[in-house]
Amino acid sequence: MADGNRKTESHKRGISEAAFYKYKAKFGGMDVSDARKLKALEDENAKLKTLLAETMLNNAIVKDVASKRW
Repeated sequence: MADGNRKTESHKRGISEAAFYKYKAKFGGMDVSDARKLKALEDENAKLKTLLAETMLNNAIVKDVASKRW
């Protein structure tokens, strides 16, 4: 793809060239189904990280309350 074509593609899609290059680096050699699977895994990973953080916070609170021994 010539440099002019990249500018045209990014302009047509309403994104910056930097965003185009980032997208191409991440998804360049993938099929659509592979990209969808990757996106689903990334979403699941984000949810799991949130759950882990919440659980760790709850554990810290419980330990703090237990150590005070009302």
